[in-house]
Amino acid sequence: MTIKACVFDAYGTLFDVAAAAREAAGEPGRETFAPVWQKVANDWRLKQLQYTWLRAVAGAHTNFWEVTQNGLDWALQASGLDDEELRERLLALYWELTAYPEVPKMLADLKADSFQTAILSNGSPDMLVGAVTSAGIGGFLDDVLSVEDVGIFKPHKSVYQMVPDRFKCAVNEILFVSSNGWDVSFAAKFGFRCVWVNRLGEPMDRLPWTPDYVLSDLSTIPDLAKQF
Repeated sequence: MTIKACVFDAYGTLFDVAAAAREAAGEPGRETFAPVWQKVANDWRLKQLQYTWLRAVAGAHTNFWEVTQNGLDWALQASGLDDEELRERLLALYWELTAYPEVPKMLADLKADSFQTAILSNGSPDMLVGAVTSAGIGGFLDDVLSVEDVGIFKPHKSVYQMVPDRFKCAVNEILFVSSNGWDVSFAAKFGFRCVWVNRLGEPMDRLPWTPDYVLSDLSTIPDLAKQF
């Protein structure tokens, strides 16, 4: 066995980032929001990511909660929504994002096979604790690593370096899993073995570094980890 640790991005990989908008859209009194919730969810996520990249390039780091709020504010305005109660509801739901259905068993199977497991995320520590607790997966994780410890967002190499430092192993003994194509590309450049969880069937990013495998969900990660 050459893989010692299986490390996962959080948002979009373990946790469904559209869950907050989807849940809010189904609540009573959301007639204005319901028709546009998918656009808001997509815009929110895109702007959230863009703001992390821009801040990393500019050396202007802030915590992930701030860029999450900034992204939502842009997304709501882009859909013509000026509703403070809706904004606060969406932000509250973001702390309780639903894990994808296969996640608990997948993590439990990895632990049963003696793999070390962790999250490596742009998320701030308190946000990640909220999501992990809400999903009930804390018992299957050896650590939750946040970029706040290095003060810069992915894909800066110092973020990926946190993993071998934590687990005291070589970079090619780490399996990194993300739903973000760009994240997997730069993790591969760093030297990790990589899996892209392409839930939406998107094209491969045009970057020089590619994942070892592309999957549609996480269910086969335990079997895959034993094949390296």
